[in-house]
Amino acid sequence: MSATTALGHETGAVTAGLQYTVDTGVKPVNETFGPNNIRRRVSGENEVRQMTIRDGRPLADEFDLEVTGFEFVEHKTRVRDFFDSEELKRVYYPEVEALVKKVSGASRVVVFDHTLRSGDEAEREAKLVREPVLNVHNDYTEWSGPQRVRDLLPGEAEALLQTIADARSLAPGDLIRAERRYPNRVGETYRIRYNPAHRWFYFPEMRRDEALVFKVFDSAKDGRARFTAHSSFVDPTTPEGAPPRQSIEARTLAFFS
Repeated sequence: MSATTALGHETGAVTAGLQYTVDTGVKPVNETFGPNNIRRRVSGENEVRQMTIRDGRPLADEFDLEVTGFEFVEHKTRVRDFFDSEELKRVYYPEVEALVKKVSGASRVVVFDHTLRSGDEAEREAKLVREPVLNVHNDYTEWSGPQRVRDLLPGEAEALLQTIADARSLAPGDLIRAERRYPNRVGETYRIRYNPAHRWFYFPEMRRDEALVFKVFDSAKDGRARFTAHSSFVDPTTPEGAPPRQSIEARTLAFFS
């Protein structure tokens, strides 16, 4: 998880390769297709950079959604089967909405989708879930963040989006617009250009009762965190035979009265 704060503590860390995007002037494309949209076609030029990735657990109390763009929190869930989409909508969605309200102070939160990921190819094929994304990115851009609200809440969008103004982020020069193609719509994400000033954190051995809450778009332009770059990576210290990653990510819209 990328952060541009002045956190200066030296914590447990690994050095690992992160895949950044090279800005060639041609807009990269990430296309999703196939059964349950688990197949991907990706264009664009990439480069792998060796980066220090610090263990964020000892620093958990220092992360702030408005400053670093993310927080690591405890989050107990009553979900029994994460592969049961109806149970997720019935149980997990309300839990996530309550969590985001608590962490962000939002007056209204709407979960609009979720993605399951697995590091095991056989499980991906059997369960029709997606692979981890080994590319530094941010899910929404200055255009696609507001557009997603218009797509999902067309009757309310213009009132909800009235504070949207000129593009601004903590590191605007690092953001590369990329087209995101789905079978039913075209969106946009940010790929990230390498910058040696990036500070990265991870939270090893996460459990089902823990969560990482982070922003991928904020309409406020008052100096707070607006975008949070993130990526999967291969931990070189992982012991042979370790269980593959399993994760769920839920995307929300959060509104403040």
